[in-house]
Amino acid sequence: MITSAMNDSLARGELPRALQHLLDRGQEALADAALPRRRFLKLAGAGGLALGAWPALAADAPANAPAGLKPTEQPEAFVRIAADGSVTVTVNRLEFGQGVHTALPLVLAEELDADWSKVQARLGTNDPAYADPLWGMHLTGGSTALKHSFKQYRELGARARAMLVAAAAERWKVDAATLKTGRGVVTGPGGKRARYGELAEAAMKQPVPTAVALKDPAQFRLIGRPTRRLDAKAKSSGRQDFGIDVKLPGQLTAVVARPPVFGAKLKSVDDAAARALPGVKAVLRVPLDRGAEGVAVIATGYWPARQAREALTLQWDTDAVEKVDSARQLAQYRTLAAQPGARQFEADMAPLAGAAKKIEAEFAFPYLAHAPMEPLNCTVQLGDAGAELWVGSQMPGLDGAAAARVFGLKPEQVKVNVQMAGGGFGRRAIPSSDYVVEACQVAKAARAAGIAAPVRTLWSREDDIHGGYYRPMHLHTARIGFDDKGQVLAWDHVIVGQSILAGSPFEQMMVKNGIDATAVEGMRAPYPLPMRLTVHHPKVNVPVLWWRSVGSTHTAFVMETLIDEIARSTGQDPVAYRLALIGTQHPRHRAALQLAVDKSGYGKKTLPAGRAFGVAMHESFDSVVAYVVEASVQDGRPVLHEVTAGVHCNLAVNPLTVEAQVQGAALMGLAMCLPGAQITLKDGVVEQNNFGEYQVPRITDMPKIAVHIVPSAEPPTGMGEPGLPPLAPAFANALARLTGKPQRALPFSV
Repeated sequence: MITSAMNDSLARGELPRALQHLLDRGQEALADAALPRRRFLKLAGAGGLALGAWPALAADAPANAPAGLKPTEQPEAFVRIAADGSVTVTVNRLEFGQGVHTALPLVLAEELDADWSKVQARLGTNDPAYADPLWGMHLTGGSTALKHSFKQYRELGARARAMLVAAAAERWKVDAATLKTGRGVVTGPGGKRARYGELAEAAMKQPVPTAVALKDPAQFRLIGRPTRRLDAKAKSSGRQDFGIDVKLPGQLTAVVARPPVFGAKLKSVDDAAARALPGVKAVLRVPLDRGAEGVAVIATGYWPARQAREALTLQWDTDAVEKVDSARQLAQYRTLAAQPGARQFEADMAPLAGAAKKIEAEFAFPYLAHAPMEPLNCTVQLGDAGAELWVGSQMPGLDGAAAARVFGLKPEQVKVNVQMAGGGFGRRAIPSSDYVVEACQVAKAARAAGIAAPVRTLWSREDDIHGGYYRPMHLHTARIGFDDKGQVLAWDHVIVGQSILAGSPFEQMMVKNGIDATAVEGMRAPYPLPMRLTVHHPKVNVPVLWWRSVGSTHTAFVMETLIDEIARSTGQDPVAYRLALIGTQHPRHRAALQLAVDKSGYGKKTLPAGRAFGVAMHESFDSVVAYVVEASVQDGRPVLHEVTAGVHCNLAVNPLTVEAQVQGAALMGLAMCLPGAQITLKDGVVEQNNFGEYQVPRITDMPKIAVHIVPSAEPPTGMGEPGLPPLAPAFANALARLTGKPQRALPFSV
C-alpha cells in the first residue's frame, strides 16, 4: 500500500526534476479540479463482475470498500470481468502512442493471474479514481504512467484476484490459502476448478482487501516479456477511433477563425457570404485563449464549415499586441544574455581567465510545433443539468474543471470521456486548457443561439501548426576554461528563453527565484562541473508549452556537444572522457553508455569512407539513454545512417514498448536537426502553416535503429520522452568529427 506519508517520500525521489514540486499541490489540485469522491457502480452485466463503469454521481463508497482505501486503490473502477471470462481494464492515462493501453493492463493482469488472450483495455474519465496516485491529479505526462502506476495496478490486480479466491473458497467451503490461480482459473483441492467468469458475481460481494501480497518478480509470466499491443490490430487496420472520429446523434462541426497575431481582437465581421453556404447553421463571435477573439462557424460537417470560414471577411485589431519578429527576437536575446540575471548554480569563475584552453559558444534553438498527426479536437454536449466532453486529454481533471468554469457549472456536473489520441507530445496537456475552453465557448455560444446539438470543434493541420503553443525559442551562451587533460576549471553559462510555467497554475510550485525548473533540467548533471548558470525569462507574445522531453530538448544538446568538444580539443576519446568524468557515481549512465558502445561496434569496426561515429548520453525522467550513431554528409546534407541505443529504464515492463518509444523519440529528435524544422515569426505572424513549410522526417530520413535495454528488476522509470534528447547531440558530434565544425544551432547547418 502507498500511504500518504510514503507518497511524500516516494514522489520527491521519483518526480522528474522539472516537476519536483507538483506533489505539494497534489491534494489541493484534486480538491479544486476533480469530481468529488463517489461510489463505484457494480454492474452485474451478463452475470459478470463489472468493475469499471463510469462511477455514479453520488458520494457513497462501495459497501464492500474499506474506509482506508482511496478511489485510486479500489478495483471496482478498474476491472471488469464478464461471464465469459473476458477482462476489461480501465487505463487511467491518455493513450496517444506511448503504449500505456497495453502496459498497465499487462501489469494488472500479472497480479490478477488473468488469461492475457482475454484481456482488453479502455480509457477512463475525469473521475478521482483515475488521478495519478502520487500527484493526486489527472495527468499523462512527464513519462510517469508506469513509474507512478506500476505498484498501483499490481495492487489492483492482486485485490481483484483475492476477491475471486475468496468467492471460490466460500463456494467450496475450503480455506482460501489452499487455492491457486492461473490464466483466469481458480483451482482447489480434489480437482475443483472455476473460471473467473463463473466467480465474478459472487466476488462482487466479497470485502475489498486493504493489504495484499504481490508476486516476487521471479514469478512474473507477463511482465518483462515482449508483448504485442492490444490496440495494434485496430490501428494498423484503420478501425481505431480517435477523438476526431467521435460521432453523436445530430452532431455538428465547428471551425474557428483565429487572429493572425496572438491575442488580437476583432474590428469587424462580414459573415453574409458564409451564412449563405449550404450546411452552415451559425456564425458566432467567441472569446479565445489569451484574451483574443475569433469567429466560430458551425455546420453539418467539416468541409462546409471550412468553406464558410474561408468566405468570412474579417478585420483584426492588432495594435495592442506585440508583433514578434524572429530575427529581432534573437538580437534581443543576445543583449539580454550579457546582462545580470537569476542564478541557478553558483561557482567561482576566477579560474576562467587563466585557463590553458577555452571555448566560447552560442547556441540558438527555434520555436517548435508539436504537430501531432491528429489535429486538436473536442466534442461537447451541453445540457440543462451538465455537460459531457469527448477529448484526447492529457489532463482531463483540469480540462473538466476549465469546462465547468466556462459553463458556470460545478466540476461534478462535467464528465470528460478520454479518447484515444493520435499523438500529442505535450500539446494535449496545457494548463490553460486552451482548445478545450475554446470548444466549450463554441458550444456555449451555440446553445445561446438555439442550437442544442453536440458540437465538435475541429482544428485543421494549418490551425494546429500556425496557432501555437510551441516549444520556446532559447539562446544559450557558454564560456568554458579547462586544462590540457580536459579538467574543467570554470563554466559560465547563460540561458535565455520564455518560461512555459509563468502565469500557469504550476508557477507557484515550479518557478523558484525567478527560474522555471523546466528550462534548466538537464544542465550540468551527471558531470561534476564548476558551473555558474544564469537564467533570463523574457515575456514574449508567443504562447509556449512543454514539448516532448521539455527542457532536455535544448539542455542535452548543449551539454553533450560541449563535452564532446572538450574531449576532441584535448585529444581524448569521447566515450572514455565521459566515463572518466562521471567516475563511479552514476552506474546507470555507465551501463547505458557501455551497452550502446558494445553493441554498436564503436572503436572496433571500420566505418565506410565519409562516415563517423557520434556519441551522447542523457538522463531525463529518471531514465538514461545513450546513443552511438553513424552519420555522413551527402551533397551538403547531413545524413543519419545507424543508431544504437543503450537504455536504462529499470524494469522493462514490455520491452517492445521500450523499443518503440526509443525509435519514435529518436525520430522526433532527428526532426529537430533537419533544415526547415522551425517555427519563425514575421510581424507577429507565424510563417509556417503545414508540413510543406514545417519539416518533419520522411521515411527516407529514418535511420536503422537498434535498441538494447540494460537488465534490471528495479521498479520502472519513464520511457515516453528520454529517447529524444541525446539523439541530436550524438548526430551533431558525428558531423563535427567529419567537418571539424561544431553545430551551434538547431536545425543543422552544414
